[in-house]
Amino acid sequence: MFQGRVAVITGGSSGIGLAVAEKLVRAGAMVALVARTKATLDEVVARLGAGSAHAFPLDVCNLEALVALPGQVIDRFGRLDYVVNNAGVNHRGSIAKHTPLELAEIVTTNLTSAIVLTRAAFPRMEREGAVVQVASIAGMVPVPGEATYSASKAGMRAFARAVAEDLAERDIHSGCVCPGPVDTGFFGDIDTVPDVVFSQPMSSADQIADGVLECIRTRKAEIVIPRQSGRLATAAYLMPALARRLQPSLEKRGKEKKAAYVARKKRP
Repeated sequence: MFQGRVAVITGGSSGIGLAVAEKLVRAGAMVALVARTKATLDEVVARLGAGSAHAFPLDVCNLEALVALPGQVIDRFGRLDYVVNNAGVNHRGSIAKHTPLELAEIVTTNLTSAIVLTRAAFPRMEREGAVVQVASIAGMVPVPGEATYSASKAGMRAFARAVAEDLAERDIHSGCVCPGPVDTGFFGDIDTVPDVVFSQPMSSADQIADGVLECIRTRKAEIVIPRQSGRLATAAYLMPALARRLQPSLEKRGKEKKAAYVARKKRP
C-alpha cells in the first residue's frame, strides 16, 4: 500500500524518524526528510537514494517555514500522502532548572509544530492518507522531572484524537504512536533521565517505526509500545493513589536497569 506514496517526516535524520524513512522507502514510498542539519540529511538521502528521498533542512520551530513545507514537498514529488510528526526535544529536571523560553521550546518543537504542519498539510494531501503523531507514554501519565515534555506529549495525543473528525472530511486518518523508552540518542545525559523511565521495557527505533507503519496501514487511533507499559500508564493515570504506591518500587527497578544500561553502553 506504500508503493508510490509520499511521506514527510520531521526529525527524519536519526532515531525513530530515520527508521520510519528507511522502512517506507523499502516499501516503495518516497520520503521528505525534515531536520535542522543539512549535512546529516544529505548523508541519509545519499544512503536512501535521491529518487526516494529528499532533504528539507529546517527547524520546526520556524513555523512560517513549516507552513510552506507541504507545497515544497508536492513540488518535489508531485503528491503528499503521509505526515509523521516526530521531531522532539526535552529538557529534563525541575522547571526551575530551565528558562521560560527553554520550556517554550519543548512545547513549540513537540506540539505546536505538529499542529501547524498538520493544518498546513491536510488540505493538500491525497485522500486515504494519514497523519501520525509520535507522542509518548509520558503523555499518558505525567513523569516527574519531565513536566513540560509530558504536557507536550499529552497535547499531541489530545490533538490526534480531536482532529480526527476534521481530517476525516478528506478521508485522512489521524493516529498516534506512544512509545515508552527508546534506545536512541534522545536520552542525552543519562544522569538526568528519571529512574522510573528505565523501569519499563526498552524498545528500538525499528520497533517504533513498525508501529508508525502499522498505524498508517490499519488506521488505528493509537498504538502504545510496549502494550503492557501503556496499560500500566492508564491505570496509574486513572488511580493516582495506586501510582503513588507503585512509584518507589518502579524507581528502584528503574535505577537498577539504568545502571545496567549505562554499563552495557560503556562496553567496547
